[in-house]
Amino acid sequence: MPRDVLLVCTFMILMFMGLGPAHAAPEPARPIEGEYVAKDFHFASGETLPELRLHFTILGKPRRNAHGRIENAVLILHATGGSGHNFLADRFSGVLFGKGQLLDTSRYFIILPDGIGHGKSSRPSDGLHTRFPQYTYEDMVNAQYALVTQGLQVDHLRLVMGTAMGCMHTWMWGESRPDFVDALMPLACLPQQIAGRNQIWRDLIIDAIRADPEWRQGEYRSQPAGALRTAAGLLLIAGSAPLQMQTSLPTQGAADEFLRKYMERGLTDLDANDLLYQISASRDYDPSAGLEKIRAPVMWINSGDDFVNPPELGIAEREVRRVKNGRFILLPASDQTHGHGTHTWAEVWQQYLGQLLELPPP
Repeated sequence: MPRDVLLVCTFMILMFMGLGPAHAAPEPARPIEGEYVAKDFHFASGETLPELRLHFTILGKPRRNAHGRIENAVLILHATGGSGHNFLADRFSGVLFGKGQLLDTSRYFIILPDGIGHGKSSRPSDGLHTRFPQYTYEDMVNAQYALVTQGLQVDHLRLVMGTAMGCMHTWMWGESRPDFVDALMPLACLPQQIAGRNQIWRDLIIDAIRADPEWRQGEYRSQPAGALRTAAGLLLIAGSAPLQMQTSLPTQGAADEFLRKYMERGLTDLDANDLLYQISASRDYDPSAGLEKIRAPVMWINSGDDFVNPPELGIAEREVRRVKNGRFILLPASDQTHGHGTHTWAEVWQQYLGQLLELPPP
């Protein structure tokens, strides 16, 4: 394990290296956090950082097959504005990571990274503000690869799964490293350039931040509250589910009170520069030209009430035909789906993950 991986206990390091006790009694998997520092990291823009901090959470331990290759590592990638900790919520981990469940952490080595600009990884709000490199999805995926291979010494992935932004990263993993991954599960995205309404709501957030006089070109003394209220509102609408909201907020008063509390909570967690970078990072995303390169089986899932990826566009049904081992599932909108956020409600789609894990590797 490289010295740059911090905060990981000695026992876990020994187990990674295959030096742990031969008959150590199994213990319940618990989340362990750490950092890998990538030295002299080069971005697609030509910018560099002497040190790029990549935070991660891991559960379980790696296992090597008879050929010495790790066979049970699972990389799970979060959505815009999120972090690896999102997957520790009960609606995800409680459905997938427990004893006898599909990604039982006594069998699988789960890797939950914080993407560049997110969570506890390096981000503009650390101090560089708008001098922070203008990272893109390409940079984020390259950093994930560095963390997996150099930081955690993992030479192969059983599965890459991603939600929303992580869904888009999953497509990029499948194309750029087709022999490194056995299976792909993109949740809530489309494998083409972001355009139409999807791009417009992103532009509205970017414009709101840059146009707010309190932003001060990124050197604000306090958060530009007006811009962040606009951004938080757009994020709420983009991630919402009409049936869920109508049921839980059946009156005007209930809706107004929900919005008030949402803004109180949401604004405390937003930083204008971080959000600006997070939204802008999608500008280079367009895996459409390389879908035929993907070799791993793909189980791709969107939901019928997804504001960000509306099913009536017909893009998914068209593009999945180009993926050799691809299958697309559209979950009908119901009282069980949660709009764009259905991606983290594992109970709704776990049966398809089970089917994917039963398929032979490429």
